[in-house]
Amino acid sequence: MQTRRLGRTDLVVSRICLGSMTWGQQNTEEEGHAQMDLAFSRGVNFIDTAELYPIPPSPETQGRTERIIGTWMKARGNRDKVILASKVVGRTSNDWFRGGRPSRLVRADIMDAVDKSLARLQTDYIDLYQIHWPDRDVAWGANPTRYGAPPRADIAAVTEPETPIAETLSVFDELVKAGKIRHFGLSNESSWGVMRFVFESEKGVGPRVASVQNAYNLVNRTFEVNLAEVCEREDISLLAYSPLAQGYLTGKYDHGARPAGSRTALFNRGQRYEKPNAAEVLLEYNELARSFGMEPALFAAAFVLNRPFLTSSIVGATSLTQLETALSAVDVKWTREMQDAVDAVHQRVGNPCP
Repeated sequence: MQTRRLGRTDLVVSRICLGSMTWGQQNTEEEGHAQMDLAFSRGVNFIDTAELYPIPPSPETQGRTERIIGTWMKARGNRDKVILASKVVGRTSNDWFRGGRPSRLVRADIMDAVDKSLARLQTDYIDLYQIHWPDRDVAWGANPTRYGAPPRADIAAVTEPETPIAETLSVFDELVKAGKIRHFGLSNESSWGVMRFVFESEKGVGPRVASVQNAYNLVNRTFEVNLAEVCEREDISLLAYSPLAQGYLTGKYDHGARPAGSRTALFNRGQRYEKPNAAEVLLEYNELARSFGMEPALFAAAFVLNRPFLTSSIVGATSLTQLETALSAVDVKWTREMQDAVDAVHQRVGNPCP
């Protein structure tokens, strides 16, 4: 397993990061522990979670995923071997995070979030603490192909003024100084947002952003448009989530199939990958993978792992078989011919699922 330095920090993370958002909903505690055992036996040292998880979010399940990670680390006695990332929710009207009120990226809410996460994780520090999405009134992902798309309803429903980035960053400064977190990261953020956080940190307001966790896959390469240069020049690591496009790049949803037990069949949360023209493009990439004699899932995972600007690819699975496939992508020899074939499709179809 290859490793990469995280931003300008002293953390060295595995090229694959284990995602966790199914644990506590689609996966039991025992299954979550088994996934962590397998991943760490293959050289993974990096786990990503969030106070929001598991997905889909609900007041009944919120926090279960962090608890599962906490019991695993306690049982294995391996906290010092784990690079642990978690996230605080951004602006949202969902009121179960803060005891019956909306949440924003203000001091009281961030402090509440980190203390609860530390308790669930059974640790006294988080290696990388990230903002899950901005406090700003922006669409999900913050990096659309068309500017001005309507924001998420739960963001727009919070009527208080947007929290200044400097105010939010100063809270993370407190957390670093208190030893509750080691480093700070962003998620679902735009080029403007990343640079504003860099600007404020260079003024001395708070810690420097180490990473940005954004979606990146064959049908969403919007990171390359502006953010790739920002991150390269500012030494900010890309943690790519959804390398398999929520399973749509595995081939299991080809031709409208909805297998029993799949996430889309269970929760109807695949709208990001069900936009006009998406089905045709997804099928084309899946058929391209087959033309190279590869499973679509393996091909899609290998594509992300072989991008030069990637630090770590966040993989999630609901079975050990799926996780085995994701982990084996590190052994794929990605060729110039494969990249040229992918780029030829991308040149024609763009980013249908931003």
